[in-house]
Amino acid sequence: MAFCSCNQFLSSTYPFPIFNKNSKSVPKFLNSRVPQSLQFQAYMSMDQCGVPLTKIKIPHILTVAGSDSGAGAGIQADIKACAARGVYCSSVITAVTAQNTVGVQGVDIVSEAFVSQQLNSVLSDMQVDVVKTGMLPSLGIVNVLCQSLRHFPVRALVVDPVMVSTSGDILAGPSILSVFREELLPMADIITPNIKEASALLGGVQLETIADMCSAAKQLHAMGPRSVLVKGGDLPDSLDAVDIFFDGKQYHELRSSRVKTHNTHGTGCTLASAIAAELAKGSPMLRAIKVAKRYVETALEYGKDIVIGNGPQGPFDHLLRLKRGLYSSTKQMEFNPSDLFLYAVTDSVMNERWGRTMTDAVKAAIEGGATIIQLREKDADTREFLETAKACVEICHFYGKPLLINDRIDVALACDADGVHVGQSDMPAHLVRTLLGPEKIIGVSCKTPEQAKQAWIDGADYIGCGGVYPTNTKANNVTVGLEGLRTVCLASNLPVVAIGGINASNARSVIELGMPNLEGVAVVSALFDRENILSETRNLHASLIQAVSKVKS
Repeated sequence: MAFCSCNQFLSSTYPFPIFNKNSKSVPKFLNSRVPQSLQFQAYMSMDQCGVPLTKIKIPHILTVAGSDSGAGAGIQADIKACAARGVYCSSVITAVTAQNTVGVQGVDIVSEAFVSQQLNSVLSDMQVDVVKTGMLPSLGIVNVLCQSLRHFPVRALVVDPVMVSTSGDILAGPSILSVFREELLPMADIITPNIKEASALLGGVQLETIADMCSAAKQLHAMGPRSVLVKGGDLPDSLDAVDIFFDGKQYHELRSSRVKTHNTHGTGCTLASAIAAELAKGSPMLRAIKVAKRYVETALEYGKDIVIGNGPQGPFDHLLRLKRGLYSSTKQMEFNPSDLFLYAVTDSVMNERWGRTMTDAVKAAIEGGATIIQLREKDADTREFLETAKACVEICHFYGKPLLINDRIDVALACDADGVHVGQSDMPAHLVRTLLGPEKIIGVSCKTPEQAKQAWIDGADYIGCGGVYPTNTKANNVTVGLEGLRTVCLASNLPVVAIGGINASNARSVIELGMPNLEGVAVVSALFDRENILSETRNLHASLIQAVSKVKS
């Protein structure tokens, strides 16, 4: 049996740099398997048997809110929403309520001293990224929170100014409005009042139209928060659920389908927590809101017909598990921009040339370091393509990698792939979204800044830009070159993966453009038109890591 040094072992086992735990500083790093936006850190340590261990920093939300004994809103909803969005959530309880689906029967406010003790316990130790607030039932508690945040600064503060529950029960009286306006709102990165809460903060002004909501957002922004989201779920005579986002410069009217259900208890808490979760992952504010809205809409639709309690307003299913049981045979891969690092696009003709199956090719690419797979098939009949796709989904999910289908939305739906990639001549991304739903990944091929901007408007998750270089895998493919790639990156609000003629000899030049949203390269023949896919993928992956290190140095 061969032995290796600790560093050799770690380098072959864990896909990130090794740092001595005794170092005075541990630099942040970039890694193809770890989301860049999370800025994970790795530390070398040993257990009692001398086995190397690593520690990573994960996104962390602290919710400061009231406890809901019915578990539909408050602390309980915040924790479930954060779990569903893949972040850690700790809690500081400001009040304990006795409530159910009928309403609130009692409220017991936690003492200011004990709220302060809870805040200090979490903030002094647990490396919180984002604080989200809910029910703050007294002046003293608001003041304690503000003092704690000044002492322990965090990346972002999300304020959901809970004053009235959706069942109509008063949870915070008018006496705290002044301290909200003067102390808490100026510290917030975003506030998320519903129409009633926005009205209360503005002294009772009535909000009945979208124009009223825009005016309210502007007035609330003037009180100090960096951005405002006025939620219009209770807007009268509105067929859609319309929210208004204002960042101090521009209004965004965000619409989603109004789900017909009485299971809406906790939607406000959940939306604010989901926004906080996406911010903790590193998303910009508008994208965080869009993702959070899609999540809430999906959860409402999924749980619209469940029955819990006898009251007029029931809870919904944050984890989308209650109807299908604890375990599921399928696993939905959540998209992260770092998935684009080494994007492998399959080719069945190349596989036939080398005498291998598609599943063998996909498995070898993943084991070599591919971070996402796109299954592209132009000639196979639908039945054959579907069977291949199902097998490849199982392989990708076994390794924890997303699988996308090129063009064929029907196949993506039938095999429950993680998403699709479409071209400019295919179905627009916004229509693809209506078919696939909010959680699936959608990529769009773009060559121009105008196409890149439209992809953002249509709700795509990423852009594939190219061809960067001439390629034999796609006929009459106009190349954009490195300068065209740079132009699209500069115009795009989305992460970008470069594609077209990229191989081991030129991939580093692409990465060394150094564009912040250029997440990786997509390759076809550089992997699949080679005898040994595993070794070719490993070599390309190593080359990309070196290029990234050079850009970051």
